Amino acid sequence: MATLPSFDPKQVPVVAIDLQLPKPHPASLTSQAIAARFARQHAWTPDVRKEAKFIDRAPAHASVLIPLVQRERLTVLLTLRPTHMNSHSGQIAFPGGKADPEDRDAVATALREAHEEVGLEPQYVEVIGSLPIYTTGSAFIVTPVVALVNPGFRLQPNADEVADVFEVPLDFLMDPANHRHHVVDWAGEKRSWLSMPYMDGSTERFIWGATAGMLRNFYRFLLD
Repeated sequence: MATLPSFDPKQVPVVAIDLQLPKPHPASLTSQAIAARFARQHAWTPDVRKEAKFIDRAPAHASVLIPLVQRERLTVLLTLRPTHMNSHSGQIAFPGGKADPEDRDAVATALREAHEEVGLEPQYVEVIGSLPIYTTGSAFIVTPVVALVNPGFRLQPNADEVADVFEVPLDFLMDPANHRHHVVDWAGEKRSWLSMPYMDGSTERFIWGATAGMLRNFYRFLLD
């Protein structure tokens, strides 16, 4: 089995920033507008469906929850994975994980994983739709489930799976001026990805890889 990439993504040069792309209109970044956009179900094209494979193992189905917290400005709740984890250690991720046989569907997987990882109780969560399946380079076939989260929840992160939990304003993540492109040579091939670094006070939240790719698809979804 191949090992995961050993490069530091923060040290890989930026080759482009999407300054030329339009921002979504602020009115499209409200909870009501996003729910209505899912209800319309008109055709659109995601930017990323499948990453270049970098590990040789059997595919596994998974789901993540994209939790939109209903504050004065919508925020996205994200987690930092501990450095001891076997896959994607130390990376920023959505709450989520592999499907269990007992899960009814992808939504059930996302809700169960969010509860197990960060203690997000389902009664605070209103699922409004899903984005297209996203296949990671590590062979996870991921369904991104989008949900509105009502304030008042109290999180209890599972220290075995989550090192930190934080929120990033949705309008920051949906602004293409914050979408940076990177390319690196690894194992004889070029690998490219997006990053969306966010300064959370004095802490840089380096959002990249699959998480950034799914957020980029969400940008395209809201723009169309």
